[in-house]
Amino acid sequence: MRADLHTHTVYSDGELIPAELVRRAMVLGHDVIAITDHVDMTNVEFVVTNVVKAVELCEDYIRTIPGVEITHVPPSKIDKVAKLARKYGAEWVVVHGETVTEPVAPGTNRASAENPEIDILAHPGFITEEEAQLAKDNDVILEVTGRAGHNITNGHVVNMARKVGAKMVIDSDTHAPENLMDEAAALTVALGAGMTAEEAELALHVTPYEAIRRIR
Repeated sequence: MRADLHTHTVYSDGELIPAELVRRAMVLGHDVIAITDHVDMTNVEFVVTNVVKAVELCEDYIRTIPGVEITHVPPSKIDKVAKLARKYGAEWVVVHGETVTEPVAPGTNRASAENPEIDILAHPGFITEEEAQLAKDNDVILEVTGRAGHNITNGHVVNMARKVGAKMVIDSDTHAPENLMDEAAALTVALGAGMTAEEAELALHVTPYEAIRRIR
């Protein structure tokens, strides 16, 4: 049983069409996958309306959730893009957090953490304790990522989440086939970030499934 709630396809900068992404995830033991291609104001309608079509794959493969990753959008516009994504059919909204490997606008973590429309704040870099508290208060999940580069600050993210009791998940941020993580790889990411066995169990097998129940 494995849920990955942050992946990409050819509808943004991923290498796989949705069908192949979902099939490969199924073979690796996933039972849930969210397709969350990068969007801003200019492409959100195009991406979401096409990714929504991938839901049909659920019938023969695994549960597929149509979503977005709001990426490099000015903090003051994140809420607007999130609402547009929901309007066009996105059931899962991720925001590209303030990773240390990209020039994400300061304030992105805060604008996401204080917005109940957001499901996951992805790879939030040196997120502050105050921002982590906001995420907890608004039921925004903090991501511990398998993505190379973005994962440099995983340990910090875990520490901040632990301090305030914020929820965490382990996602792959898949862009290429080799990025998908089976159960063993995801557990390695969790433990490597400093999670306890209990925290890893919650992040892998409890929190993601509890979170996606609210979309049905």
